[in-house]
Order: sequence, then C-alpha cells, then structure tokens
Amino acid sequence: LKRYFGSLLWPYREEKLPERQWLQGQQGLSTSFDDELGNVLVNLRQRLLQLEGVLSLNGKITKVGEKIFASNGKEVNFSSALQSCEETGGTLATPMNEEENKAIMGIVKQYNRYAYLGIKESDAAGQFKYMNSQPLNYTSWQQYEPNGKGTEKCVEMYTDGNWKDRKCNLYRLTICEY
Repeated sequence: LKRYFGSLLWPYREEKLPERQWLQGQQGLSTSFDDELGNVLVNLRQRLLQLEGVLSLNGKITKVGEKIFASNGKEVNFSSALQSCEETGGTLATPMNEEENKAIMGIVKQYNRYAYLGIKESDAAGQFKYMNSQPLNYTSWQQYEPNGKGTEKCVEMYTDGNWKDRKCNLYRLTICEY
C-alpha cells in the first residue's frame, strides 16, 4: 500500500481519526491491510476538505450544503457549458432553493456575466424542467418570464439572481455544480 499511496499517507499516517470508525469491524482483508487502507481513506478525505477550504477562501468555489459551485470563467453556448461540467464530473449549476440561487448569483456577480442554468424547456412550450427531466420545485423568474413560448429553450441567470428563458446558442458563463 505504501508503494501506491506513500505520499498520501504523510503527514497523517499514524493518526487515528473518528471518521474511521465506520471501517472498524468490516469483513474482508487482513486487519493490517484494513487499518492501512482505512488510514489512506481518512487522509484522502482530510486532504479533500483542506483543498475545499483553500478554494473557498480564494473565491474559486462556493459550497452550499452538499453542493459545490465553481466556474472556469469561460463563456460558451449551452451544450459546451454542459459538456465542460460533465467532463469534470458535475453538471450545470441548478438552484433548488433560494440559498443555492444566491450562491450561483454570487459567481455571476463576481464575473459580471450572465450564466446558463441546468434547466431546459420541456416538449410543452413554456414548461421548464431540470436536466434530469424532473419538474422545477424552485424558480426565480424575472417578471413576465418565461416568455419564449418554445423558441427559447435554455435558462440564464442575471446578476440580480433572476432567470430568463433564452436561446441556447448564446455565449454565457459556465458555472458547474458538484
């Protein structure tokens, strides 16, 4: 194990952390291998939390609950934005409540650019849904929106946090959620 994970074990190799308790008593490999693998997992988790902290401190990510929102600062069309997010293990930012909407709005304001959201118009004109085809359970439409009536299939967020339906070929800021 040290051969494969040696640098990840330092400096916490011998440290026993409370998060490790779920590994105790698991059936499988030898106890020493289980212990060493457990330490590697705990250390990886701790390092990831540290990286999240550094990135948050530098304004590179915004964390809300279990979600992390981040932008690469690039403005592209909807399909390219979605592809960029999916290639990094995420999807387009999709606010499910006011707190998440405010977090995404913070990134939109930081870049002073409108951004696509992970919301598209369904087959029924004027009806919008999440990318997983579920109906919206939270909205922040600008007054008189959506108004595209089938011609504007994507949704963008303005710097005030309000949404507008728009065509999908416009160049908008990419914001992903993880």
